[in-house]
Amino acid sequence: MARAIIKRASDSDEHRPFVAHGGSDVLKLGELTVGRAVFEPGWRWSQDVKPLVGTNDCEVVHTLCILSGKLHVKMRDGQEFDLGAGDVAFIPPGHDGWVVGNEPCQVVDFTGAEDYARARAGRAEEARPSIQ
Repeated sequence: MARAIIKRASDSDEHRPFVAHGGSDVLKLGELTVGRAVFEPGWRWSQDVKPLVGTNDCEVVHTLCILSGKLHVKMRDGQEFDLGAGDVAFIPPGHDGWVVGNEPCQVVDFTGAEDYARARAGRAEEARPSIQ
């Protein structure tokens, strides 16, 4: 018989910092992986995640809910849209995105967390500025 799995969102199994402007927390619930990301003002996928993963666009599928803030998404095919608090969206691979305004954008992602912002070998050290 399956058992319930309960975790606090603040007790993530893994934290993946972006190059700058926030980070993503990963929670594993059995076979489901959920992500909780905070995109700070100034965050843009092509600047804060691309250097970590090494792809031209975000190639992760997202099924997400925006908890706060505003996010603009531009698909590789040219489609563009804004997402705000309370919006639920399915976003296929091939996109860039950025925070709109001065409020952090908080997101819960139900399908893309397993691989999102996972640095490829050697890329994390190259991408993040050193602290001196």
